[in-house]
Amino acid sequence: MAKRQLRSGFTTGACAAAAAKGAALLLRDATPLASAEIDLPAGFAASFELYGQMSTTERASCFVIKDAGDDPDVTNGIELHAEVIKTDGAGLEILAGAGIGQVTKPGLAVAVGLPAINPVPRQMIVQAVAEVFPVTEGLQLTLSIPDGERRAEKTLNARLGIIGGLSLLGTTGVVKPISHKAWTDTLEVALDVALAAGRGPVVLSTGRTSEAAAQHNFDLPEECFVMMGDHLGYTLQACHRKGLPAVALSAQFAKLLKIACGHPQTHVRHSQLDLGQLLIWAEENDLDAVDRQKLELANTARQVFESFGVESPLIERVAKEALLICQQQIPGTELSILLVDYQGRLAKLYR
Repeated sequence: MAKRQLRSGFTTGACAAAAAKGAALLLRDATPLASAEIDLPAGFAASFELYGQMSTTERASCFVIKDAGDDPDVTNGIELHAEVIKTDGAGLEILAGAGIGQVTKPGLAVAVGLPAINPVPRQMIVQAVAEVFPVTEGLQLTLSIPDGERRAEKTLNARLGIIGGLSLLGTTGVVKPISHKAWTDTLEVALDVALAAGRGPVVLSTGRTSEAAAQHNFDLPEECFVMMGDHLGYTLQACHRKGLPAVALSAQFAKLLKIACGHPQTHVRHSQLDLGQLLIWAEENDLDAVDRQKLELANTARQVFESFGVESPLIERVAKEALLICQQQIPGTELSILLVDYQGRLAKLYR
């Protein structure tokens, strides 16, 4: 059976630009429209259906419903509303209404105190309106997302310092399905915010349990904690590129073993649990015959950890190997590893 091709969608920035153009066309022509077409940074034009159209001689409004394609996205189906009003001034003023977040922390692409409308989406919006009205025309554009604040609760926006709603994002206008780009883009922003906070190490975590243990043991602002998930290799490269002075990595033993075995992506589908490597290290550490047999019978890394205990030379060897692997990717950075047990507590700190 042939695999179904996954369908691409559009970013919040593209949808906002289309809604803005639709409202501008309604204000200029006072005629209902089926859709509005905009040019995307990806290099092609796209047409967006318009809903809720209203217009008078002085103002007009409509909205676009975001279609994220086959990408699992919390913003899929949101309504991007745009209202354009004629003013006595000159040029376009862009305001953020309900459901658009505001930036409260440094390190983002948008300055503190401004609406969370990234530079590329803002330029798309300006260009879309300029295709309808001269740039000298006095206009006020208000963008909003009715349920944006509620949906933002399911994102990392609050930790990144974006309060009160969602962000208008996207560099191409297109959302590619089931890609890691949304995650890695978020990692880039999270690291920038952590670096701007400038207090203590940046704490990378592989999951919520390991992050909670790190938060319990580090008295740091929440922006210093970055959930990297399985993207170890990418995150360490980004830390090195951004020149982070100190990094702590919090993980449970199963993830730590994958790191020690040199897997840059620690998801189970990207790396096999290398219990065979544990046997080699067991030999090198002169584990006795009873312990080696116990290791040979183990089926999971968790079983190994709970059987041997955190003080075992074998567990210590895995942690040291993981430290070595990570230090090779972030030379010059002060690095520590927090080993978290399966009850969610810090078992040991390695440096």
